[in-house]
Amino acid sequence: MTATTDPPPRPARTRRRLHPAWWVVVATFVALFAAAGFRAAPGALMVPLNQEFGWSMSTMSLAVSVNLLLYGLTAPFAAALMDRFGLRRVIATALVLVALGAAGSIAVTDSWQLIVFWGVLIGIGTGSMALVLAATIAGRWFVARRGLVMGLLTAASATGQLVLLPPVAALAENVGWRPASLVIAGAALAAVPLVLLVIRDHPEDRGTVPYGADPATYVAPPRATGGAVSRALEGLAFAARHRSFWALAIAFAICGATTNGLVGVHFIPSAHDHGMPATTAAGLLALVGVFDVAGTIASGWLTDRFDPRKLLAAYYGFRGVGLLALPWLLADHVHPSMWVFIVVYGLDWVATVPPTAVLCRRIFGERGTIVFGWVFAAHQVGAAVAALTAGVVRDAFGDYTLAWWGGAALCAVAAVLSFLTRRGTAGR
Repeated sequence: MTATTDPPPRPARTRRRLHPAWWVVVATFVALFAAAGFRAAPGALMVPLNQEFGWSMSTMSLAVSVNLLLYGLTAPFAAALMDRFGLRRVIATALVLVALGAAGSIAVTDSWQLIVFWGVLIGIGTGSMALVLAATIAGRWFVARRGLVMGLLTAASATGQLVLLPPVAALAENVGWRPASLVIAGAALAAVPLVLLVIRDHPEDRGTVPYGADPATYVAPPRATGGAVSRALEGLAFAARHRSFWALAIAFAICGATTNGLVGVHFIPSAHDHGMPATTAAGLLALVGVFDVAGTIASGWLTDRFDPRKLLAAYYGFRGVGLLALPWLLADHVHPSMWVFIVVYGLDWVATVPPTAVLCRRIFGERGTIVFGWVFAAHQVGAAVAALTAGVVRDAFGDYTLAWWGGAALCAVAAVLSFLTRRGTAGR
């Protein structure tokens, strides 16, 4: 009788566990998505507010300008606050401020109250997260794929606008602007539990190293010390001594002027001037968000492979061409050429963010996140100036044509400035 032997056991299949950094990215994406509800909302709410209270576009643009200004000026201090108090506390507090500003605005009876709720509360809340949060997550939790992560998290705001803007615009036009504001508040509050549950400050808090780092050689950088304000101001003082900072800051100010300031705030009112229904214009602006997601993620991928300066010059050039043609595309119906504008502008909307953030990190090292906060502050200063200026242009001339052409000229300046940024580090 022949003895039989059992076959050797098969080796156990090991399942690769998803790195905790990607779960942090998911939670951060949701938080940025939820806070994005207000980013395009003023364009949908300004017409019904004008009809109810009789406030001019200049008056309402002032509230939006305060919002955009605080959105940017809070960013560098928020980066330092995240170092000092932790990501979860800052993000959760920011979302609550956004919710309070949106919900509180339903009780306004005078234009100065709009400045308090839209401008101050929501401006500080959104500014405490903004793109500095994306840069902080990419810098702390990733060694590889930083450009891709910046693209994904930058796209979160566009996705939030894509999902939230159409219902907000439909509610504002058919039901009232107050229910639309409550939708924004609810979205912000809904993200708070996920933030508190998932996000941690550093990879070491999860017992791991950043994604792409070698566990055998990785050494965690020292934790930040000192006051948030002093660290933010020290970062500005250091960066201001370098030409690259000013080139990046001025170019990014133009970026803010030609996106959040002009198109984000005034596209819907301008389309309404030409007879286009507000819901149709809001749908087009939401489509910008669709292509923005693809464009920003692609820009992150390209930033990991090509010279970021050349990418920036190309992005600003395409944007300028789109703004130059926009006055001829607006009509009471959607002209076929408008679809080309939507695609090009969508792909280009915040594609500038990954290369700008990577250049800040590459040039200014560990100070890069705070420096990017100041560059982003310039972005929002540009947005605030453009939002107010375009409203004044509309009230003075009866349309937005000069505002669109002025934005196109600024894009040409930004393309030139992109090449003035240096490649290497700015020294210790």
